[in-house]
Amino acid sequence: MTASDFEQNLQKYADLIVKVGLNLQPGQRLNVYAPLDAAPLVRQVAACAYQLGCRFVDAIYLDDALKPIRFQYAPRDSFEEYPTWIANDLLEYFQRGDASLQILASDPDLLKDQDPELIAIEQRTHAKHIRPIHDLISRNAANWAVVSYPVPSWAARLFPDDPPDRQVARLWDAIFGVCRIHQADPIAAWQTHIADLAARADYLNGKRYTGLQYRGPGTDLYIGLVDAHRWVSGTLQSQAGITFVANLPTEEVFSLPHQDRTHGTVRATKPLSYQGALIEDFSLTFEHGRVVNLNAARGETILRRLIETDEGAGRLGEVALVPHHSPVSQSGILFHNTLFDENAACHIALGHGLKFALPDSEQLSDDDFAARGGNLSNIHVDFMIGSGEIDIDGVTSDGASEPVMRHGEWAFDV
Repeated sequence: MTASDFEQNLQKYADLIVKVGLNLQPGQRLNVYAPLDAAPLVRQVAACAYQLGCRFVDAIYLDDALKPIRFQYAPRDSFEEYPTWIANDLLEYFQRGDASLQILASDPDLLKDQDPELIAIEQRTHAKHIRPIHDLISRNAANWAVVSYPVPSWAARLFPDDPPDRQVARLWDAIFGVCRIHQADPIAAWQTHIADLAARADYLNGKRYTGLQYRGPGTDLYIGLVDAHRWVSGTLQSQAGITFVANLPTEEVFSLPHQDRTHGTVRATKPLSYQGALIEDFSLTFEHGRVVNLNAARGETILRRLIETDEGAGRLGEVALVPHHSPVSQSGILFHNTLFDENAACHIALGHGLKFALPDSEQLSDDDFAARGGNLSNIHVDFMIGSGEIDIDGVTSDGASEPVMRHGEWAFDV
C-alpha cells in the first residue's frame, strides 16, 4: 500500500466512522476518546465532522504506557483513585444527546506481569465510575460508536515475525479489509450489509423464541431470553431518532438474556483480552442464570475477580449471533481485541443487560428492568463462544426446537 493509497483509505475510514458509525447530525458536538497514536485518524474525523455541521470536536487522548508504570510504582492502596473528570465529560455529552466516539487500541499483554488483585481493584473502580454512562448507552441516549486503530505494540503481538513497519501495515490492511474500506464504495457496501443484518433480526423477532440451546466442543448451554425481548442488528436508533452503527466492524444480531434462565456449561473459543490482561482457554458453568464454576488455563484469578465485581457480574447481559463466515473470521487473524474478535464468532456478555433490547427501554427504571429479567451490573464484558463446530437451536414456547445455526452458519434464509 503506497502512502497515497493509505491516506485515501484513512479518509474513507474517517468518513465511514462519521457518516455511518455515528451518523453525526448538524449542530451536534462530538467527543473523541482515543490513544495518542490515533491522532491522525482523530484529525480526519474532526475535519469530516466539521464539514457536516458539527459545532465542536473535543478529543481526550490516553497514554496506555502509563498503566504499567502505575502498577510498578504507585502506592498499593491507591488503585481506587480515578480521574473523575473523564467520566464526567463523557456523561455530559450523553446527557446532552451529543455524539461520542471511542477509538480502542492497546497492547493485549499490557498488564500480563502485574498483580491480578490490583488489576481487579482498578477494573472495579473504572466500572463504578462509568456505570452512569453505560446506563445511558443501554438506553441509546445518544449516537455513539467504537472503532479501532493500530498501535505498534498491538501489531507486534499479532505479527511477531514481521519487521515493525510491516506489522503496523498488515494490521491496517486487516482493519480496512474487515471494515469494507477496500470496496469501491464502503458506505454503499455497509448499507447493503446493514440491511441483511436487519432482515436476520426481523426473522428472529418473528419467531419469539423463549431461549437458545448451544451445543459444541465443551459447550452444552441453554440461554433463556427475556419474555419481551427483541433482536437488534447493527443499526441502533438514539432517543433523538438518529440511526447509527455503534461498532465498526459489526456482524452480529443480539438480544437480551433473562438473568435467571441460563444453565449449563460454555467453553470460550477465543481468548478474552480484558483491560490489558489476557484470559485464555476458559469455561463457565451456570445454574439459575449465575456462574457457579469456572476455570481458565491463563488469567483465572482475573476472571474470578471479574465475576465478583458485583451481584450481576456473574450473570449474562447479552447474547449475540455471528456467522462463522464473517469477514473477521475469514481474515484468519485473532485480533486480541474484543471489538474485532466478537465479530468473528457468536458471543455472550457477562454483566449489564442492554435495555434497548426491550421495546420500551427509554421509560424503564433499573427496578423495572430487573423485574422483567434484565441484569444489572457495573460491567459488560463480551467473550466469544462460537466456531464452525457450534450448533444453535431456537426453543419455542411449546418446547420444540428449530435450527438457528449449524456448524457456525445461519440455518435460515432471509
